[in-house]
Amino acid sequence: MSIQKLLIANRGEIAVRIIRAAREQGIATVQVHSAADADSLAVQLADDAVEIGPAPAAKSYLNVDAILAAAQRSGADALHPGYGFLAENAAFADRVAAAGMIFVGPSGDTIRLMGDKVAARKVAMEAGVPTVPGSDGLVADLEAAKAAVADIGFPAMIKAAAGGGGRGIRIAQDMAEFERLFPQASAEAQAAFGDGALYIEKVIERARHVEVQVLGDGERVIHCFERECSLQRRRQKVWEEAPSAALSQDVRLALCESAVKLSASVRYSGAGTLEYLYDDATGAFYFIEMNTRIQVEHPVTEWITGIDLVGEMLRIAGGAPLRFRQDEITLRGHAIQVRLNAEDPARNFLPGPGTISDLRLPGGPGVRFDSLLYSGCSIPPFYDSLLGKLIVWGEDRLHAIDRMKSALAELEIAGIATTAPLFRALVDEESVREGNVHTRWLEHWLETNAAKLA
Repeated sequence: MSIQKLLIANRGEIAVRIIRAAREQGIATVQVHSAADADSLAVQLADDAVEIGPAPAAKSYLNVDAILAAAQRSGADALHPGYGFLAENAAFADRVAAAGMIFVGPSGDTIRLMGDKVAARKVAMEAGVPTVPGSDGLVADLEAAKAAVADIGFPAMIKAAAGGGGRGIRIAQDMAEFERLFPQASAEAQAAFGDGALYIEKVIERARHVEVQVLGDGERVIHCFERECSLQRRRQKVWEEAPSAALSQDVRLALCESAVKLSASVRYSGAGTLEYLYDDATGAFYFIEMNTRIQVEHPVTEWITGIDLVGEMLRIAGGAPLRFRQDEITLRGHAIQVRLNAEDPARNFLPGPGTISDLRLPGGPGVRFDSLLYSGCSIPPFYDSLLGKLIVWGEDRLHAIDRMKSALAELEIAGIATTAPLFRALVDEESVREGNVHTRWLEHWLETNAAKLA
């Protein structure tokens, strides 16, 4: 039951990444797109393309009926949702299956169980995996949320049950701020994921964000080690690396085994990521959520393990068993990824859509660039500002940082402002080079280092 024709229900760099993985397996591709993306790189690279609506995502990339109609008209027998948009929408996965197609990812029932952040917390607790203190499930309204936060105290995090990528999240320091931010988080979650349901978690100060990549075929689950994504701005990851330099081998083993145990308990199928907070001071880790899809930062795992994660997703979805045993997965070297967004760090990260007038990409050993860019392409204002990801590999962490510095020096994206100046500053920052960071470190650093971002 291998896949013959794959429809990509997404856009940008992940659409390009999926097309390339499909092509290597001889799978024909169909790229759906909005009117604003008619000239996108993904549309140019796919074997076929279908316009599904106007620029607003709600009328195109979130339009289930239009996507399914495009799949049926094009003869696709499978659909890859990428990340964001409908990737963790259980009802969408059900609709794809009901239409007789393969959804490249877990079943709708598994997404309900693990993609729903509240349900996943419950599964983790039942499996004996520690979780962050928080509300007992979804909070029905603001009054219920206030009752929950009264029990755990401030600072408190308001989180979207269907969230991902840092969207639908707010941190409140007191009750007045909590009351103001609660409806904002719900509205953002509704707009981004079509579901405004929220839950509450205690904020753990100075925690690191560590996550474990898993692969499963419904029968077996393996891990592909961990990534650290502690450098975040407004809860959006900007710099990711693998492995985490903070973990001892014993903690790494315990963390990864907990992820496999949790995933195996739901007979997970496909690629998934289990996210944790890690406390340097105590060595304790807490499960926070599972993403039942491919992650933006998957390339760093691919580089340290040599496994094509998107390719494995396609094989598993096509009915093949997992090709690897756990003892065959080895960790080699260190990889770092930085996210290049169409934002101006010198102007408080003001988004800046426009036209790419010139493009010079870095290369050489250990350098990879995944993007939606080509010279002359237009960056529309309607979507996520991610332009591309610069990924490097080194024999160890400092080698990787130095290689990232060299690659950033070669990179030129002309015509719009990008976040490249942020990373050119960070590669020389002592705390970054020493790995002495946490999830709130970058916000504090930006307050006193704005002059370095011009």
